[in-house]
Amino acid sequence: MYQPPQFREDDLSVQHALIRAHPLGLLITAGPDGPTANALPFHLVDEGPPKGVLQVHMSRANGQWKEIAAGAPVLIVFQGDNAYITPSWYATKRETGKVVPTWNYAIVQVRGSAKVIDDSGWLRTQIEALTGEHEHRRPAPWRVDDAPAAFVDAQIKGIIGVEIAITGIEGKWKVSQNRPKADIAEVIDGLGAATEVHANPGMADLVRRYGVDR
Repeated sequence: MYQPPQFREDDLSVQHALIRAHPLGLLITAGPDGPTANALPFHLVDEGPPKGVLQVHMSRANGQWKEIAAGAPVLIVFQGDNAYITPSWYATKRETGKVVPTWNYAIVQVRGSAKVIDDSGWLRTQIEALTGEHEHRRPAPWRVDDAPAAFVDAQIKGIIGVEIAITGIEGKWKVSQNRPKADIAEVIDGLGAATEVHANPGMADLVRRYGVDR
């Protein structure tokens, strides 16, 4: 990933937090017929390798797992908050006019050692962990056990697991750090304005944290 130094985010806890907040990752492999990409919800496990482990399941009908079993390298992309940034927000526009639009975003890319897991016990544990992670905030969380056991068993037979021990992880937070302070302040105001067509409170918070609070 192209990484200008001012946009790098090397804090593993910050990278992991983005993965947990935006777990739908794009799993990319390079097989004999070219690249394959599938969007899948991942479960991040802190235990094990220093950088963590990603666990995922997919349909057996999805041939990507066969590429992984054959040794294809994997890349997983997790996209966080992103927003169009209009030059109309910049103080520099009024001063010189020498401005252009851009796009702000936070993104994490992961590489690792992947293995296919065809084990019903592992798969059940993985889907229970993934479900629990996203149901626990509900007043009455849905549990895998809420479905009939025979139905769950049949569903598990139709999927296969993949586990990736993370060997490389990169974070890129492109959130206006390269702009003058006056431009950063107006970007925060623009992104936070309720009447602004390009409003994005989440990105406004990132711009504030990386451009003002640091």
